[in-house]
Amino acid sequence: MASPSPAAENARFARLAEMPMRSVGVTPGLGLASLWTTLRDIFARREMLDLLIKRDIKARYKDSALGFVWALVRPLILLGIYFVVLGQFLGAAKGIPDFAIFIFTGLTAMSLFQEIAVGGTGSIIANGGVVKKVYMPREIFPLAATGSAIFNFAIQLGVLLVATIIAAKPPLHWEIVYAIPALAIILVYGVAFSLFFSAVNVYLRDVQYLVEVVTMLLMWLSPVLYAWQMASQIISNPVLLEVYTNNPLTLAVLGFQRAFWVAGDTLAQPAHLVLRMGVALLIGLMLLVLSHRVFVRLQGNFAQEL
Repeated sequence: MASPSPAAENARFARLAEMPMRSVGVTPGLGLASLWTTLRDIFARREMLDLLIKRDIKARYKDSALGFVWALVRPLILLGIYFVVLGQFLGAAKGIPDFAIFIFTGLTAMSLFQEIAVGGTGSIIANGGVVKKVYMPREIFPLAATGSAIFNFAIQLGVLLVATIIAAKPPLHWEIVYAIPALAIILVYGVAFSLFFSAVNVYLRDVQYLVEVVTMLLMWLSPVLYAWQMASQIISNPVLLEVYTNNPLTLAVLGFQRAFWVAGDTLAQPAHLVLRMGVALLIGLMLLVLSHRVFVRLQGNFAQEL
């Protein structure tokens, strides 16, 4: 194959020189402007995000005989343990109608947050080879972990709906709309956590294990295994009760319970739940912006640290 002539090479270099320079790796702007720029960059590479999500899902169940069934094994085992140990042996099921539906509703919501937070925290390190060799928005890796978690959540939610039908109490009521703000709270806070901790985890690898412990504690600090009514009776201090109730994950779990746990209408619920969820969502959006700013500032040395 003949080499290009000097004239052709000079013409090519001239065209390259006329092209505008565009910086990569650093998101310009501050606050919402920075986040909006990143979202546009990710949208332009949405095919890559889709491939990463599919890769994560396939890698999780690769070479397994049951495949996606494993997405149900852990929550079902936890459901069985909590139902028998807490519900029957320790008597937590007393006063809680359809206790199995109640627990699985909370586990479905909490599992989504845990998968987003834990999976997103380790996403940068897990994709270290790609980070060091190819430029793309680094935020795409925590978002891919979020997409994989949503896939598992959809499977668990389908099982929950089937369970409500078997129990003859499907969520055919207007309160099903509570699922929308509840899901939004989990996604916003989950992505904010994953962005912040995935960046910090590159520099301090113990963070991933810390996030696993914290998410486990958050499950016990939310009415997943016990009703909010029980907590309101135990917590006598009204200030502490407000702090407990306004925990975003508590509000998200309560929202899912209002949406899918029809029998829960007979138990006491916190007042102004919609207003509380709206405030939590607004705070979560601000937290998301701040987490993204931290991510942007730390991502410059990802390749070197990895």
